[in-house]
Amino acid sequence: MNKQVIAVLPDSEQKHWETEHVQAGFTKHIRLLGQDIIQISIEARHDITLDSMDIELFDTVLQESGRTDEPVHCLWDFTHVADVSYTYKKSITKLLYNRNPQFKLIVFYNVQQSVSILVESFAAVVPEGLRVLVTENRQQALDAVMEYEKGNLPESPAESHATVMKRNFLAYLVRMSWFDMFDEHIAVPPFDDNYYTFFKAIEAMQTDLREKEKEKEMELEQLKQDYEQKITDAVIKLNAQIELNRKQAKESEKEMGELKARIANQDMELTRVSTAIAEKTTALRNLLDQIYALDIDQDQKRQMTDSCLSLIETETIEKRLNIELTESDSVFLSKLQKKHPHLNQRELRISLLVKLNYDTREIARSVGISTRGMERIRYRMHKKLGLGKHQSIKTYLSDLAATF
Repeated sequence: MNKQVIAVLPDSEQKHWETEHVQAGFTKHIRLLGQDIIQISIEARHDITLDSMDIELFDTVLQESGRTDEPVHCLWDFTHVADVSYTYKKSITKLLYNRNPQFKLIVFYNVQQSVSILVESFAAVVPEGLRVLVTENRQQALDAVMEYEKGNLPESPAESHATVMKRNFLAYLVRMSWFDMFDEHIAVPPFDDNYYTFFKAIEAMQTDLREKEKEKEMELEQLKQDYEQKITDAVIKLNAQIELNRKQAKESEKEMGELKARIANQDMELTRVSTAIAEKTTALRNLLDQIYALDIDQDQKRQMTDSCLSLIETETIEKRLNIELTESDSVFLSKLQKKHPHLNQRELRISLLVKLNYDTREIARSVGISTRGMERIRYRMHKKLGLGKHQSIKTYLSDLAATF
């Protein structure tokens, strides 16, 4: 009989009939024995915790072996299995109650003591008609399958009261833990039964779990409502921000139009000023030529010519300033005036000259004051601009221009 079983084994070395669980430290192998026996085993160097049912791998073996729609036997080698994860236990429910084909016989062998209660719990909740056996080794498992196929598998012996109570107890626990079944009626034995206390405890635990499930559902519902409210608030805020952006865009367009109009007016004023400066410079040069021609005291002539040259230099600075004044300079002046409306026209002009890197002497000549007078004006401007003791007007104005 044993030789016959071995003779019908197909090629069980197909590489894709295995799954490696790197973190758990094992590889799961599935083999097909004969026509309808699926064998599952673990390859590991140490005892492991089963963390996944690998139903997809199981389905692949069935499809490739042509057993998708036919019932099969399953042999499970638990040699290296010391514990089973909760995820694996939950997957058992899918394997037993939500799949095709159905199982004829499931046999566990080489079961360690640490997981024997799990196997018993599994056997307590299998569908009616499915047999679950535990044998010592693989050969005994194969023999059990052969006897089952011959119809020689003995009927389950009459069970003692203790055995029935144990199986029922495990079944209640498993259905609550693996299947989330909290409404099943608990058949509590009479008060004088030795197992009354255990089943009353199960009944009480079932009630507690049912209440916790309700609390969980209420918490989830509250979270859902809070989430929906947050979404609603976010949409309202977004719409308000869109409307605000639209208004700011209109205001910016209006302000830009005003700036362009102001720039156009300033351009006209610059043209007029440039023309006037050119005329003044020409007149000053004519006057200088006339002074050179005068037959007067040389010291007096030098004082007169120096005064003319100083005035010509001042006019030249003014002309250069007007030529260099760009659209960005005009925007800068408009923004500066808007931010610091208490600055007067001369202070605005000085601010622009400072930004354009003119030195104190040139600025003083441009506005027609002495260098000392210019220092006093800068001191007052420092306060008007609200700058700290160690803050520089030049740095402040440069940073302000860079933000436009």
